[in-house]
Amino acid sequence: MGNKPLFIKKEQGHQKTLYVPESLFKKWVEHHTFPNKISLGAKTVSCQVAPHYDKKNEYLVSEDLWEELMIPYDGPVHLFEHEQVVYLGPLVGIFTAGFTNNLIRPIGDRSLLFAKLLSTDRKVGAFYFIFGANHIDWENGTINGYFYKKDGWKQIVVPFPNVVYDRLPNRRTEKLQASKNVRERLQNDYLIPWFNPSFFDKWEINQKLVSDQVTEHLLPKNYLNPTQQQVEELLDEYNHVYFKPAKGSLGIGIQQVIKLNDDPFYYCRFREKGQNRLRRYSSLKRLLHQQFPNGFKNMIAQQGIHLIRWQNNPIDFRLHTNKDENGKWQVSALAAKIAGPGSVTTHVKSGGEVKTVHEIFKETGTHSNLLTKLKEAALLLSERIDHTMEGFVGEIGFDLGIDKSGEIWMFEANSKPGRTIFYHPKLKHDDLLSRRLPLAYAVYLFKQSITQPGRIYSS
Repeated sequence: MGNKPLFIKKEQGHQKTLYVPESLFKKWVEHHTFPNKISLGAKTVSCQVAPHYDKKNEYLVSEDLWEELMIPYDGPVHLFEHEQVVYLGPLVGIFTAGFTNNLIRPIGDRSLLFAKLLSTDRKVGAFYFIFGANHIDWENGTINGYFYKKDGWKQIVVPFPNVVYDRLPNRRTEKLQASKNVRERLQNDYLIPWFNPSFFDKWEINQKLVSDQVTEHLLPKNYLNPTQQQVEELLDEYNHVYFKPAKGSLGIGIQQVIKLNDDPFYYCRFREKGQNRLRRYSSLKRLLHQQFPNGFKNMIAQQGIHLIRWQNNPIDFRLHTNKDENGKWQVSALAAKIAGPGSVTTHVKSGGEVKTVHEIFKETGTHSNLLTKLKEAALLLSERIDHTMEGFVGEIGFDLGIDKSGEIWMFEANSKPGRTIFYHPKLKHDDLLSRRLPLAYAVYLFKQSITQPGRIYSS
């Protein structure tokens, strides 16, 4: 029951009444049992149920119930019935930070991102809003959440949600005590499923995957806090090495060291003051001293991979994976990223360019079976990461590469992937799918928390 969302409207008639389609009411009659409570988010109140016979496939809620439940607006929702309680929703909150006092752009530069996320509510069937720590009224069990509708942003007071989707902007905000308190209280005191609970630690993920027989072949050789000898060994074997901060993101702080067999010099490629740089050194010792004055603490040295190229620039691939309405992983987005001239990464801010995979494969003559290999690798990695992590992981962004012999490599996995690739006009379908699926997964968690709470809350 309740797999297909139906429209919900306010009804001016009888008090404390939920009107449902005749077909649903007949099922209750056949089972000789009728719901006597109705719930939205953490709010549950008594009600009676009745059929409406106007042949419309929708739910009607009497005005007093509507106000008591704090239903935010008309729209399609799911209905689940369990142990004589009707659950409407889900009511899903996106937890984030960085709010302003401007209702036109309540979350600054990220307002458009969240407006696009919230716009999937009608496609999936849910109530969807964003909130921060200071919007919670713990005493009354309510949140003054931000909703996005056709006429723009508005704040509406709603009960605590059924599910929380974590979109905190950075590690610093995640570590704040206020952020931790919200997560712990809503999870532990109110038993609210919370997904994407934290940023990934690059080294922790690497260690889990490289020690897993199923995924070890996808990981390059890495060293945390490497010694100069380990760097020399990587250069001898692979000719180039990447250095990246273990807790970094957005490609910031990545450097590439190159040593070609027939060249006595060492080269370092990096980004400084918005420019791509290349420096030459007479010795590795001098390079490391100049480029890494603070040593390699919290740095990862990673073997260089000779990637397939487009117009002589290396290519890697961004894949987004999401859990769907059945709690299963699927690939929601796939794009090629081409490094800019002289750039150490493929990030657009470093001069990189986004293309569709089909454009790249056609122009480079790459066989299409590699597309299947990329997707299979991303799904395999998603399942293995999910298996080893605590809590609910709902989405992952991968940076994968294909070397010149057709092998797949994983460079990074991010729990809160950026969305730069979706500026490409041919990735509109991927953009929509990757925005829809987090809410579809929230519906899954909502249903599981009602029908199989032991399984959900022991995760």
